[in-house]
Amino acid sequence: MKTILILFFLIIFAYTVNAQYITEVIDYTPAPGQFINTDAYGSSDAAQTIIGSRNGLVSLGAFGGYIIFKFENPVENNPDNPYGIDFTVFGNTSSENAEPATVFVMKDENNNGIPDDTWYELAGSDYYFSNTAHTYEITYTNPQQSTASDVPWSDNSGENGFVYANDYHTQPYYPMSDYFPAINQDNYTLYGTKIKAAVDLSDATNIRSYQRVFGYADNHIRGNANSFLPDNPYTKEIENAGGDAFDISWAVDIDGNYVNLDEIDFIKVQCAVNANMAWLGEVSTEISGALDIAPNTSVNGQEDLIVIKDLPRTIYINQEYPIEVFAFNKGRLLSNQNIAVSVDLPGAFIDENNILTCSETGTLTITASFSENPEISSSMTVTVTEAVNLENTNNNNILIYPNPTHLKFQISGTNNANIRISDISGKEVMTLHNYSNNTVIDISSLKPGIYFLEIIESKTRIIKKLIIN
Repeated sequence: MKTILILFFLIIFAYTVNAQYITEVIDYTPAPGQFINTDAYGSSDAAQTIIGSRNGLVSLGAFGGYIIFKFENPVENNPDNPYGIDFTVFGNTSSENAEPATVFVMKDENNNGIPDDTWYELAGSDYYFSNTAHTYEITYTNPQQSTASDVPWSDNSGENGFVYANDYHTQPYYPMSDYFPAINQDNYTLYGTKIKAAVDLSDATNIRSYQRVFGYADNHIRGNANSFLPDNPYTKEIENAGGDAFDISWAVDIDGNYVNLDEIDFIKVQCAVNANMAWLGEVSTEISGALDIAPNTSVNGQEDLIVIKDLPRTIYINQEYPIEVFAFNKGRLLSNQNIAVSVDLPGAFIDENNILTCSETGTLTITASFSENPEISSSMTVTVTEAVNLENTNNNNILIYPNPTHLKFQISGTNNANIRISDISGKEVMTLHNYSNNTVIDISSLKPGIYFLEIIESKTRIIKKLIIN
């Protein structure tokens, strides 16, 4: 018995010794955000806390903010690692508020110890979605204020907006020269891959940012703080250390082709979402540490996975919705896998072009599975409802106040209404269900301009104008 116990502890000890924590932070360039320019979470000192453990914390700010780090030794792309995983990145996400970041890796091909070779993106579950922007650029402009102020941004797709200031963090959100002397104090541009935000603002008391399936940092919750085993990224369970596990074999070049790297020396984690969560502030990745994984052939599990691109939580009858489904093996895309897609609501149909239409209302579940192995499947549930086609009416008893407004407003004279807020172009920017009279509506995520409120209650639809300044 003593011999068995000694052998067990020797195995655990050997595995722990082989595992590595971060030994050096090489670059920390955040985007603007509510934690930037704070000693605890948005400074060079905060960046250093992720060295040597998984219990530090540094904020990367809004889209494009990044941190580059390394381990003492190169990270090997070792198929003998548990689930083939080579390293794990830890964040501070909760089960309903992920703040996903893209991860890039680099091999020190010229052996100069500097990350000046080629970055390869680790292609996660959203990499192949049609709404993922692979050459996204965003420019932030300094509002030149000594306290918290909205930070304007513009991007290379013609969009613009703000990283909004809130009441909880009063320091400037644009990186200050005292903290970040290398960042231009007029404006600066960040580059990267932007994935579609999965933010749900329908309930102001329970705002959510949904997790991506795999391949993004600050995306899954932490697990056993004493475990050096990674989680299986191809299942939903938190089995071991938690956090987000990565396989170097997911690396792709600029054209999206997989590359074969035997090892890497540098890792870059970059906030992948440009979105705000109303009173919770911008979606901003936080990193608390990373762990290089040691080989362990005794750990294995599911390696196949199906991913369905998000649909709106509510869809409408007689409208068309493209369905995008992707199959993966060990995190790499399977281009020739036969996938069966089914729907369970009468009147719902997916045609040969993968376009979904519904002729009846109800709860719809879409299920995709491997044709030859139906146990490997993924599903998504949405609500199907009738498109609103009610008579417009004027109602002077309904009051919007304050109007004009800046961060929030209320509506009196209505109860249990559904509210749709659209910008001047007709684009829906926010929806609220079962609104209660005089409940405060947080619109800090919306940029200044003219908006229209469609208030639907009982058999009437009321249109009101809202001005945000």
